[in-house]
Amino acid sequence: QLQLVESGGGLVQPGGSLRLSCAASGFTLDYYTIAWFRQAPGKEREGVSCISYSGNSANYPDSVKGRFTISRDNAKNTVSLQMGSLKPEDTAVYYCAARSSYYCSRKVADFGSWGQGTQVTVSS
Repeated sequence: QLQLVESGGGLVQPGGSLRLSCAASGFTLDYYTIAWFRQAPGKEREGVSCISYSGNSANYPDSVKGRFTISRDNAKNTVSLQMGSLKPEDTAVYYCAARSSYYCSRKVADFGSWGQGTQVTVSS
């Protein structure tokens, strides 16, 4: 059974950093595009990064570009999201999702496999 498990969330002060991890079990990530999404209370889920199955392509929305970096280690079957210069508006539950496709996407509807999420809170 395909399963994704996120970890690494927590409470961090504004300007701080966190590294989220997404571990896959029941399948190998090699041929899956992986994306990170976040959902703040009362807001829609939004994609904050995507990495192609090869790891050669990644994209980000302007809101996190230059602050977040997605990476993957297919040998360890994990994908990470390094988040820096965190702001209070980055507070949300962060989810990773997998898509069996060559192409990156940050659209919720394009992903069928999701983790349970990890809470990130940016506050002083």
